[in-house]
Amino acid sequence: MPHTSVRTGFTLVEILIVVVILGILASIVVPRFTEASEQARNGTTFSELQKIRRHIDIYRARNAGAFPTVVADSDGNWGELVGRTSEYLQGAPLNSHVGGSNGRRIIFGTGPDAAFQADYGWIFDPATGRVWAGAFDAEDQPLNP
Repeated sequence: MPHTSVRTGFTLVEILIVVVILGILASIVVPRFTEASEQARNGTTFSELQKIRRHIDIYRARNAGAFPTVVADSDGNWGELVGRTSEYLQGAPLNSHVGGSNGRRIIFGTGPDAAFQADYGWIFDPATGRVWAGAFDAEDQPLNP
């Protein structure tokens, strides 16, 4: 009797089918992860905005209605609100929606952005003490790039 060997394994066609199916699944799942990370960045920015507003209110209550000495066009210089020994915030808040090196940058202004921009992270009105997140609208909703 001749000895025959039986080969077991996958054919090239079977492997290609599996690769195609994995590719289809990846194309469905990856956009959802991207959307989830964008929502997380926006949620973090909104949380930071609420924190800044709350600490400005506390500062004003403790200092006879005075505002902190925020420095315009600075990289997160919120005056007495931020610092290692500050009783308010230990570090400058980051606007993750704007991201990059400008996410901490503060400008002076009198209202929120009308369109997306990535030049600054925060808008502070020194006359009223109001603050807005850069690239967010008047209802504190992120503006699309």
